[in-house]
Amino acid sequence: MFDLSSIGIAWGSLLMLAMMIGLLLTGMQLAFVTGFVAIFFTYAWFGPDALPLIASRTYSFASGYVFLAVPMFVLMAALLDRSGIARDLFDAMKSVGRKVRGGVAVQTLLVAVLLASMSGVIGGETVLLGILALPQMLRLGYDRKLAIGTTCAGGALGTMLPPSIVLIIYGMTASVSIGDLFKASFLPAFILAGCYIGYVLIRCKLNPALAPIPSDMGEEDEPKVSYFKALFFPLLSVVVVLGSIYTGVASVTEASALGVVGIMISALIRGELNVSMLKESAIATMKTCGMIMWIGIGASALVGIYNLMGGIDFVEEMILALSGGSPLATLLIMMVILLVLGMFLDWVGVALLTMPIFVPIITSLGYDPVWFGVVFCLNMQVSFLSPPFGPAAFYLKSVAPKDISLGEIFHSLLPFIALQVLVLGLVIAFPDIAMWWK
Repeated sequence: MFDLSSIGIAWGSLLMLAMMIGLLLTGMQLAFVTGFVAIFFTYAWFGPDALPLIASRTYSFASGYVFLAVPMFVLMAALLDRSGIARDLFDAMKSVGRKVRGGVAVQTLLVAVLLASMSGVIGGETVLLGILALPQMLRLGYDRKLAIGTTCAGGALGTMLPPSIVLIIYGMTASVSIGDLFKASFLPAFILAGCYIGYVLIRCKLNPALAPIPSDMGEEDEPKVSYFKALFFPLLSVVVVLGSIYTGVASVTEASALGVVGIMISALIRGELNVSMLKESAIATMKTCGMIMWIGIGASALVGIYNLMGGIDFVEEMILALSGGSPLATLLIMMVILLVLGMFLDWVGVALLTMPIFVPIITSLGYDPVWFGVVFCLNMQVSFLSPPFGPAAFYLKSVAPKDISLGEIFHSLLPFIALQVLVLGLVIAFPDIAMWWK
């Protein structure tokens, strides 16, 4: 048997990277790519007796207690998608849209913030806003790029606002408190949403043709909205889930279960809960969590084996050498690596592949891993919108009018990507924005 360890860690790392890229180009799923590469290197580097290490890594990842919060929050999002809560919430905020130039876009972003605070999953929010908000803005004569960008960027806010699944996965990988991550991400998320709203209002002020005021076009005969029905249940859900976490009454896992119960009770009172809804939500949850679990298993095995090969020490030495030992330069190199990886890989894979390597380096440089979690999350915000594989754009494309191309969606997102990079820079330059609660 050929002993692959004889080539050294530098060439071994290069071979591992080449194998992963080559397998991904064949169309193989990331979960199976990482799993296959992990098994290959375990066998070729350490020998067949080391193969049980793969099973050990798999078990340690899958048995994590905090991972239970992921399916609960995904189920919350699935139930929310299939109820009328989001539609009523959007209708209840039409008073904002009628009185301000660009108001429907602002209304869309406000609804996006509330939806993100209820679920933490971007796919459903982007699709919901694409169904509810985008057609209305286009019908009212909004500039196409402004309408598309607002809808897509707003839908992606779920990655930043608690209870973000991205933060939960980071917390599991970096072994830091998810409750602390939720507190730290709160202010940066609202700053980002505020930047979106400010951008919309300023652009519409400078160029009123971008966004006609609906009241200028005549009032439509619409049924009156019950504000109590529309706002009470969403706000109650946010208060119960986030309030229980922030006050320490419940852990993140327990709060996620409370959220599911709350959404189910809300749907029951609204007369929307039925067997079909529960079945569809359960299936959607299993598909999403199955994807996350398989990627996690493969990535956990690969990183574990790479660590035993001495790879993490090698990466640390290489990054520190490139940065000249400067903590800020090291951080910026990591940001570039994450941005590039985020353009081609799913965020779950990026988190599980890089965080076990990056977090120890960050900690050794004196940075707070909770703060770095917020920085990572902001970085993933950019990847959600960035070409060529920004998932938020593909989610919106699935429900957008047929004449809206994927290229037009990505082009419309450029100003919002710039705002994301701006907020990312602010949090890096002023860490207290994330650590305000300490």
